[in-house]
Order: sequence, then C-alpha cells, then structure tokens
Amino acid sequence: MRKMLIASAVLSVLALAAPALAGPPFVCHPFDIGSAKSLPWGAPDNFLGMRDDYNTRHLVADTDALLTPSTPTLARLETLRRAVMYAARDRAIADQLFALVMNRVKAAKDAGRQDALAFLDAGFVAESLSEIQEAAPYMKAFAGLNLVLAGVTHGVSGRALIETSASWRPDDESLRLALSLLGPKPLLP
Repeated sequence: MRKMLIASAVLSVLALAAPALAGPPFVCHPFDIGSAKSLPWGAPDNFLGMRDDYNTRHLVADTDALLTPSTPTLARLETLRRAVMYAARDRAIADQLFALVMNRVKAAKDAGRQDALAFLDAGFVAESLSEIQEAAPYMKAFAGLNLVLAGVTHGVSGRALIETSASWRPDDESLRLALSLLGPKPLLP
C-alpha cells in the first residue's frame, strides 16, 4: 500500500511538472535509474550524453540483452531512450532497433501472450523516434534527423502500443508513468 501511495504521489508531481519541461518527454528527459545497468552514457543529466567511444554496431544486441523481464521499468525506459538517441544517427541501426522491439510484439501475438513489456518497449521506441522526427525542424540537437528517420516506424502508433500494455497491467504504476508522458490523447486521429 505504501509503495502505491508513493508511486501515486510521484505520478502526480510529474503530471503537474510536465508542462514546465522543455523538449519531447520521451527523448529529452533522462530517467533516474540510480545504479541500474543500462547502455553507456556520459553525464546522466544530459539528454545528449551519448559517448563517442560506444560502438553502436553492438547497440541492438546490447539493448536486447538489457531488456529482460526483470529489468525495472524506469531502467527499461532509460535504456530504450538511450538506444533511440544512439540509433537516430544511423538509419540502418534505427531500422534494426525498431525491428527488434516489433519482433517481440509479433512473437507475443503469435504465441497468444499478453506481453505488456514487449508492447511497452515497442511503443516507447516508436514514440521516441516520432518525437525526434517531429522536433528535428525546431531543435538544433535533432537537425536533419527527421530525414534520417523518415519511415522507420512505418506508421506504427507508439501510443496504441503503450495503451495496450497498460490495459494488460492496469495496476502497474510504472506503465501509467509511460502513459502520462504521452500527454492527453488527441481529439482527432
């Protein structure tokens, strides 16, 4: 019960603070994961903390290895955020990353499993890639990436995947956090 109250309080504070945050919420705001394992990163408070010495040829395999069923949701989201930031600079890697998460969704569907984490991961990646594309004309940090990433997600709705994930685990506060970062649902499709 205490954890539920704390999580609710955190979500309330985040919901109120969201309008004060600048930049797209999925890619511009690192998640505090403490000492949890994730992809290599520079300064934890710098959303562009990519390390030049990280070999992105290993990005998809490294990301896959980090996304275990026991990975805490915030560590999972931060790992995916970092993966998207690295992948956004290379179309082939972005395609591979998106294929990884979508293949997990396909495997769950084919097996008839309600795999909330697979849907969360795919939704987060799709939404993050879309955020970069939308922000590219207005943010110097993402300049030109809209052209690099055009068509990677093939029109997949990150929101729909995250909503599906949350519907399967309605009491999971961490999935509600991901939903809250999406903001209000658009009135028109």
